[in-house]
Amino acid sequence: MEQAQLTEARPYHHGDLRRALVDAGRRLLEVEGGAGISLRAVAREAGVSPAAPYHHFRDKSELLDALAIEGWDQLAVQMRAALAEAAPGRGRLVTLGVAYVQFAKMNPAIYRVMFDCSQSHESMPEKLRDEGAYRLVCDTLVESGIDPMDEVSLELAAVAIWCAAHGVAEMVGFKEFAPLQAHLGGEEAFLRAIFSQLDLFRPGSAVAAG
Repeated sequence: MEQAQLTEARPYHHGDLRRALVDAGRRLLEVEGGAGISLRAVAREAGVSPAAPYHHFRDKSELLDALAIEGWDQLAVQMRAALAEAAPGRGRLVTLGVAYVQFAKMNPAIYRVMFDCSQSHESMPEKLRDEGAYRLVCDTLVESGIDPMDEVSLELAAVAIWCAAHGVAEMVGFKEFAPLQAHLGGEEAFLRAIFSQLDLFRPGSAVAAG
């Protein structure tokens, strides 16, 4: 997409410069990837002076962190929506896994930034651990039978499930899986079948039971 086309779409609102810069960064990210992001490029896309981003972001890494947090927030919204439609009992962890993979597939650029940024920090922001997607996984594990007082087992189970879902997200697009997807009735059925095969996603499993 031409730069002019990007700029035409910018929804800049005076008085909310940080929001305008994050929105501009998201648009650039979707078109050019993380390598194409710079504070100068984001300023140009938002229609502000080259110095304006420095009022909110010290450097490119801080802007990418803001984009990553926005991605984590979006993931949590999508996972909550999926859980809201899921029946109680068996299958809720599977539903979370499917929602996770679908988010990754629909938002590949922001998904990559989310994990690139996570690798460079010692811990996730408290908001993400206490209110976000990670907390949804932990709460659903507790619903499935894990002892909430056994913090080590709960965290290990959450990490194991997260790693499994991340692995599926990285590989789900492999062309060699296309025949199996077709046989099962499409991508969502394929994903549910994969997660259902993993003991991690089964209520009462060794992991869920601690």
